[in-house]
Amino acid sequence: MSKHQTTIPQAFEPEFIDGLRLIFEQRISFNQVLGIRLIEFAGDHVVGRVDMRPELVGHYAYNRLHGGVISATLDAMGGVAVMAAIGARHMDEPPARRLERFIKLGTIDLRVDYLRPGVGEYFIARAEVMRLGSRVASTRMEFRDAGDKLLSTGSAAYIVS
Repeated sequence: MSKHQTTIPQAFEPEFIDGLRLIFEQRISFNQVLGIRLIEFAGDHVVGRVDMRPELVGHYAYNRLHGGVISATLDAMGGVAVMAAIGARHMDEPPARRLERFIKLGTIDLRVDYLRPGVGEYFIARAEVMRLGSRVASTRMEFRDAGDKLLSTGSAAYIVS
């Protein structure tokens, strides 16, 4: 299996997986604009993919990805990592109840470091939860090109209650 194919842990029920994808990829309209697709998630990390499109170009002369696309993708991936961690923490609840827990989730702090320009046919964003508290979660994120070169890093805090 390639490292960019979808892998889902056995622990998450299909109803939870489908619900999380529905929320992330369809109900959050801005994620649709960015074109983020979840390709892997577990209770401790998530991975997403963004394909390069003309609408995402920030520097026309070099066909570079706009920095706002990078920061918004890292923020979105940090948020969905928190969703997955909450889902894993509350496995004793039905999937629908766990999905309802995401209503109050919101970004309270975001830091992005741009290391290299975003050039390529697609990009991979990975996020992991560093700490999931009862009120605040902290995450760390990476944004890489198709050749696995690190382009940007990020860290964020999210309100969870």
